[in-house]
Amino acid sequence: MKPLFAAVLIASLLAVGQPALAASADLTALEQAARKEGQVNSVGMPDSWANWKQTWEDLAGKYDLKHNDTDMSSAQEIAKFLAEKNNASADIGDVGASFGPVAVEKGVTQPYKPSTWDQIPAWAKDQDGHWALAYTGTIAFIVNKQTVKQIPHSWADLLKGDYKVTVGDVGTAAQAVNGVLAAAYAMGGNEQNLQPGLDFFTKLAKAGRLGLNDPSIANLEKGEIDVGIVWDFNGLNYRDSVDKTRFEVLIPADGSITSGYTTIINKYAKNPNAAKFAREYIFSDAGQLNLAQGYARPIRVENLKLPEQVKAKLLPIGQYKNAHPIADPAAWEKSAKTLPRKWQETVMMAMQQ
Repeated sequence: MKPLFAAVLIASLLAVGQPALAASADLTALEQAARKEGQVNSVGMPDSWANWKQTWEDLAGKYDLKHNDTDMSSAQEIAKFLAEKNNASADIGDVGASFGPVAVEKGVTQPYKPSTWDQIPAWAKDQDGHWALAYTGTIAFIVNKQTVKQIPHSWADLLKGDYKVTVGDVGTAAQAVNGVLAAAYAMGGNEQNLQPGLDFFTKLAKAGRLGLNDPSIANLEKGEIDVGIVWDFNGLNYRDSVDKTRFEVLIPADGSITSGYTTIINKYAKNPNAAKFAREYIFSDAGQLNLAQGYARPIRVENLKLPEQVKAKLLPIGQYKNAHPIADPAAWEKSAKTLPRKWQETVMMAMQQ
């Protein structure tokens, strides 16, 4: 096979979503095809989240890929892919771990296995390459020390306060959904039994202490959040971006959950090669270090050497002793689907009483 014909064939195979593991020749063809497209449009991958900003700047500076992002929740990303189909305005998104299988079930993804595939743990990837966690996070509290005088160090402490607790939109946001699971774990539940977590937030709702806005950096900066329930990487980033002395970030001592986020490549992407090349870069050493610099734990951390200044950004490892990984992914996938309805029927109903 002549080299030129081979390159064209490889590029065409990549464009239709072949899941085969990328080899060096494939990567050259993929880079060329991505450069030709010249653009990658993302959803749910804003600059302030896990240092995506540096990855987009790298892809623009090194590979001439222009970029824009529309921030939205995991459920909204999947709905967008499904609604737009061949009129796709997004090429790639970043969704919570429980939403990866949902996206595949909805038929809106296409596979791509990066060249570092073998260094991604089996539990953290779809065997066909439709999704793979690029980084993990642990549910944490971010506390506004100007409005909360008695810092809560556990979920039990939260119930004793007089301030508002904000978890976000449990109907659509993976961060909020995992916040409920973390509370459930602390209160004796698990992936199959979320009722202790729902009961916890129902108590806050009945006391008028459940905040309904989003625990975002903008709302924290405006002073609208007393205690936000967020991923540790978001909390640390928000703290340092706004005012390191104003906020305290900690892992609740009585239990938390460690999960992660996966890219999904839109089956209908207008720039499929650019999307695949972006995933390739995200799983490269440089892309993984970018995530670490954004306070997230890279999925390939055991194959990386993190700079000391990056390690210094992170919370003490001792705080994570009661943080649990998802023990039963299949059960959690089922529970996560029913949680929004149960949240409306219990917690939100309590808000109205």
